[in-house]
Amino acid sequence: MALVPLQVEQLSYRWPNGRAALNHCSLEIPRPGLWMLVGTNGSGKSTLLRLLAGLLEPSAGRIQCAGKVALVFQNPDHQLLLPSCGSDLQLSLPAGLSPSERRQRLADVLELVGLTGLEERPIHALSGGQKQRLAIAGALASGAGLLLLDEPTALLDPLSQDEILALMTRLTHRPQQPLTALWITHRLEELDACDGAALMEQGQVRRWEAGPSLRQRLEPAAGALPGGGAKR
Repeated sequence: MALVPLQVEQLSYRWPNGRAALNHCSLEIPRPGLWMLVGTNGSGKSTLLRLLAGLLEPSAGRIQCAGKVALVFQNPDHQLLLPSCGSDLQLSLPAGLSPSERRQRLADVLELVGLTGLEERPIHALSGGQKQRLAIAGALASGAGLLLLDEPTALLDPLSQDEILALMTRLTHRPQQPLTALWITHRLEELDACDGAALMEQGQVRRWEAGPSLRQRLEPAAGALPGGGAKR
């Protein structure tokens, strides 16, 4: 039986001041696809992603991933380090590739995210949406099969928001090598595009349900979410 992409059991995390961020949190992503978490500030969403990415060490519990994990930040400027698209992607490539393999991997991931031919483009010349595409390309270049996206559309204009969502929908539903993505959002309309959605409250993830159903349930109380509504 194939391993599920992600399994989290009884995960707990406390900040140095003793405050609990996660409280016996359990979560399973059963198959590749686009999966979304929504919840108020302080519910533990970003802490969970950082634990999954290995940036934090849990106080208790177990994390099992079927493959490599990559984290995509809300602000791509926080993870794009080198001057050009190609040079930045070089940082993400696995060791052991020949020069020709490295060139082909870069061309392939740039094509996947709609940035074909931009290897030499300075990063400062990219739009916000293009920078986020490049950050996703870096995750792909690393060979990650599970992408963790922390509000990846929050800083983008509406057109770029739609483009990033469409890109991840396509990447997670490719006939060959579909990705698994865990996406944090405050924009309730994004839930309509996912394979499953869950509410995170008080350091725990509730059960998966259909995105449109969760959106319909949350919208009457959307003022409780940061931004005061479905759109942000």
